[in-house]
Amino acid sequence: MALDPGARRTGVAVSDELGLYAHPRPALHGGARALLDALPALVEREGVGEVIVGLPLTLAGGDSDQTRAARALAERLRERLPVPVRTRDERLTTVEAARHAPARARRDGSLDSAAAAILLQAELDARAGGGP
Repeated sequence: MALDPGARRTGVAVSDELGLYAHPRPALHGGARALLDALPALVEREGVGEVIVGLPLTLAGGDSDQTRAARALAERLRERLPVPVRTRDERLTTVEAARHAPARARRDGSLDSAAAAILLQAELDARAGGGP
């Protein structure tokens, strides 16, 4: 599972059973507390073996306030979830997702979940030897 955390909602994506393709799921609305409350049940329901939290590094590769918040969220998830939690650079995933999303996607959370799917697909491709 991949998460694209934000202040108001978090994009969610899961892989298929073979770990080949990422699929967006409905975004989780609310801040970190709502995410921490909802995620354990979602991890169990989806049969998730690992959670990847998108790390919004700056274009230069440095940390920002959002980066620090994502790292703190990942640490809190490690304490609450029975599966490994890692972070992965998610620079420009939202920009890439926006190229293909309708305007309403920004409001309903589907853009956030599309960005999470791009993040997860990059991870799956890298594990298969086909990407960064």
